Amino acid sequence: MMPKFIELVVFSLFYIHFTSALYFHIGETERKCFIEEIPDETTVLVNYKVELFDPRTGGFMPSTQGIGMHVEVKDPDMKTILSRVYSAEGRISFTSHIPGEHVICLYSNSTKWIGGTQLRVHLNIQVGEHTIDYANVAQKEKLNNLQLRMRQLIDQVDAITKEQNYQRYREERFRMTSESTNQRVFWWSTAQLIILVCMGAWQMKHLKSFFEAKKLV
Repeated sequence: MMPKFIELVVFSLFYIHFTSALYFHIGETERKCFIEEIPDETTVLVNYKVELFDPRTGGFMPSTQGIGMHVEVKDPDMKTILSRVYSAEGRISFTSHIPGEHVICLYSNSTKWIGGTQLRVHLNIQVGEHTIDYANVAQKEKLNNLQLRMRQLIDQVDAITKEQNYQRYREERFRMTSESTNQRVFWWSTAQLIILVCMGAWQMKHLKSFFEAKKLV
């Protein structure tokens, strides 16, 4: 019983970074961006809900019609893969095509604001197999509990494989950066040494000429 419990805890800790939920406040011209490290060919699901500040109660209430969010997603090459205006509550889905840091930015469609009102945005980002609704899959494909569990395990193994490939990709990029930095440091040190030798030779020649001119040698 205990080893199974430990395995479950380790598994949960390993996958905890694949989903994140939070809320934040945003002003009329404010822009909030979040960075997610995502393997390639991985589905990302973004759920959000906007609430409007109520000055009478000092709390937040469901936003009025007409207030929405502009959502923009950029890949590691800073190419825009998604950019459009959504309603006050919605679900956005996209698939990464290259591994790395994806930037997800949200800001209000300020033309429809109620002047100066503050918004609270609830945000939930899910990555990989966490985006799959297994209850819906079981119903559509008519899977029993064992088949559904096998499907979940297969998806989890696929997610682990993608994560391992992404970590290898990061390690390779880090190694290339380190080698490039070391090479630049080597050539810079070599150039400094050459300059120092040339300056020393020039100073020796200049001193020799000076002593000869003064007839000291």
